[in-house]
Amino acid sequence: MQEDERRSTTLMGDSPSLPPKGSNNGMNKSDPNLAASFPSSDEEFNNRSSNVSGYDLNRMSGEASPMAMSPWNQASPFQPSPWFTTGIDNSNNQKTGTQVNQSEGLVGSLVREEGHIYSLAATGDLLYTGSDSKNVRVWRNLKEFTAFKSNSGLVKAIILSGDRIFTGHQDGKVRVWKKNKKDPKNHKRVGTFPTLFDILKSSMRPKNYVEVKRKTTALWIKHCDAISSLSIDEDEGLLYSGSWDRTFKVWKTSNSKCLESVKAHEDAVNSVVSTKSGLVFTGSADGSVKVWKREGSGKSMKHNHVETLLNQECAVTALAVSETGLFVYCGLSDGLVNYWEWEKELAHGGLLKGHKLAVLCLSSAGSLLFSGSADKTICVWKKEGSIHNCLSVLTGHTGPVKCLAVQREAEKGSGEAKWVVYSGSLDKSVKVWNVSEKMSPETKMGSSENIVRY
Repeated sequence: MQEDERRSTTLMGDSPSLPPKGSNNGMNKSDPNLAASFPSSDEEFNNRSSNVSGYDLNRMSGEASPMAMSPWNQASPFQPSPWFTTGIDNSNNQKTGTQVNQSEGLVGSLVREEGHIYSLAATGDLLYTGSDSKNVRVWRNLKEFTAFKSNSGLVKAIILSGDRIFTGHQDGKVRVWKKNKKDPKNHKRVGTFPTLFDILKSSMRPKNYVEVKRKTTALWIKHCDAISSLSIDEDEGLLYSGSWDRTFKVWKTSNSKCLESVKAHEDAVNSVVSTKSGLVFTGSADGSVKVWKREGSGKSMKHNHVETLLNQECAVTALAVSETGLFVYCGLSDGLVNYWEWEKELAHGGLLKGHKLAVLCLSSAGSLLFSGSADKTICVWKKEGSIHNCLSVLTGHTGPVKCLAVQREAEKGSGEAKWVVYSGSLDKSVKVWNVSEKMSPETKMGSSENIVRY
């Protein structure tokens, strides 16, 4: 019964402890330390304390992230090893060389012993993975297809648009890559945001410098700390980058120009999501979720703050907007997921209680929401109207789940919505799952798999 209550939705009327929009109260906090052990009881789970650090003017990326204290968040040397593929035959529990085919659950793992996985993006039959090895690897059918090196620190965000790949990096830059049409294995860097020319041109004018911390200035067109998140509005040709420098910037993808820099929060911006309606959502380590509205275009473009959806003490670690745009989701360092409903003028809809440690990533697909956590699990939530129920829990990672990517599976005539889910972890692996919207509620998925190592 306790487990069912923990994974159920708590609506606004049932949750007097939920802070109203724009308020700051003593909401229960939790320990974001990813190395922490699970609470031994529900009482302990509900009364965890937090040591998320607050705003410090001189603090930069290493301390701005809730991941900073984790022993998982350490670089590892490149350790090549031969390819091998193993499956598990459940009938006799013996390793075999055959691939396991499953309609639902864990399909396989991609492991390359060179770094923790921080970012994922999928298109067609290709999967792009970014890690702290400085490499972006491309996978096809559970095998490495190609790779390209950025030479610029860990890859914290990847987003795909047509034939271009945008990557956000620890050094605060966005890099743009293109596939060669004749040789799809060949990826060439075709740009950097901001360009060297724009940096030199901008540096000539004193008015282009802004204060980034006490007695320190930098060009407004440059991020002065790690990029944490990317989002794209393809219709408008705009790329949004959120950073630990407490700003988000708006870029014109056609010419690499920085159109605007917004001082959005009092601590690191951990997530930015743009929508077709012109609204932009940002979530921060300062505990707030803010809504911004885009007005104007080109050099006259401006994003105005129109609402604060949440303002409390737990760090906001992830944001997602449903495909229909009707729901906005927010993951917190205490393991909770909040959501708001567009049709009710972004009124708070409820809380999703499914994780024992920080929620680190969110992804929405169809009627499903996926939440990855420092507790090493992925909760699959299904919405029916305004109600969300935990459909299943995906287990198998041995480290925090840092990123997610979801693709609709090719239709096979059943009419049933099925999804391929990719999860990247600080255990240095990417796991591939098959998920159906008709899976039985509270199913725990973590069975046999096909493992690919390099």
